[in-house]
Amino acid sequence: MNHPPKSITAFSLANGLGCGRDAVEEALFAGRTGLVTPPLALPFETFVGAIPGKLPELPPSIADYRTRTAQIASLLVSEIAPELRRARERYAPHRIAVLLGTSTAGAEATESAFKHYVAAGSLPDDYDVFKHHTYGAVLHVFRELSGARGPSFMVSTACTSSAKPLATASRLLDAGVIDAALVGGVDTLCEMTLMGFHSLDALSNERAKPFSSERRGLNIGEGGALLLVERSGDAMALLEGVGESSDAYHISAPHPEGLGAKLAMERALAFAGVEPSEVDHINAHGTGTQLNDKAESRAIVDLFGREIPVISTKGYTGHTLGAAGATEAIFSIMTLLRGEIPASLFAGPVDPAVEARIVLENERSAPRRVLSNSFAFGGNNISVCLRAV
Repeated sequence: MNHPPKSITAFSLANGLGCGRDAVEEALFAGRTGLVTPPLALPFETFVGAIPGKLPELPPSIADYRTRTAQIASLLVSEIAPELRRARERYAPHRIAVLLGTSTAGAEATESAFKHYVAAGSLPDDYDVFKHHTYGAVLHVFRELSGARGPSFMVSTACTSSAKPLATASRLLDAGVIDAALVGGVDTLCEMTLMGFHSLDALSNERAKPFSSERRGLNIGEGGALLLVERSGDAMALLEGVGESSDAYHISAPHPEGLGAKLAMERALAFAGVEPSEVDHINAHGTGTQLNDKAESRAIVDLFGREIPVISTKGYTGHTLGAAGATEAIFSIMTLLRGEIPASLFAGPVDPAVEARIVLENERSAPRRVLSNSFAFGGNNISVCLRAV
């Protein structure tokens, strides 16, 4: 099947760096971290990427779906409202898909409701598990806010959750099922996630330092990101290809030689019809854990050599889980638009076992093509190929 590039005509995001595209971009390229002490009461020390400031309220029509996840959705959709309106006018609403990813959905709201139950002996009067916890509730909010009425579903594959919908959007567009897709993901901070990663000894008590010899693990962040992907249009960047693999090496550890990661990158290049030498930059998954960073570096060097500039942006936002794939795809688009690669924050001194060239200071290099990597538990691997217009 022919895979023509797809137009990315709008995007929005919010995370620890700020609310909205401009605030996030300014902080990213200024080298400011969004990692702070947790707003949650935890029995251990760590840092998190928490969205700063007040989130918007929901419109009255969906006010009973109010959660932090839904409020982030409202912020994201409002930032691209003009482009969504134009898309609805250009195509019928039922030709615009809503393809999203999350890891925890409304878990934060359910944790709060359960604490109320423990204290008061009953759930809060306004708590509704179907409207506040489920994947369907998140989808409903995005559909109502965006006006899109095409195929809609939620992906939950941990840290690749919002990258996989980019592959689905491309396939549905190629098949002629849709003309546009609202693609992205959202996750909020919750105790379940933080306790879980702490139990795996994967959580750092310092700010995350991906690829550094001093790295101690990852930080968790919250956030959301949306991309409007169309068959054609006034593109900010082009989605050329998505590579997927599932190596299933281990439930929570990557293959030590990065074989699944390498296969995903190879498939992204094949989908796009390009050679490794035609890629100018890689936004790595780069969690800051000992195992991920060495394995990913090995896969990159095996495929691209040692000279391609590589960064991780998790020192800025933390690992935003179900929002990470879409967030870092947008960071890659920002790199294409600005002609500048941001520094891999806190990466120095680089671990001698990391053979890839890690960017320690911003580089003006005018990249034309970027790969954005996302890897998840169980060896679920995604690589997204993006090109400048």
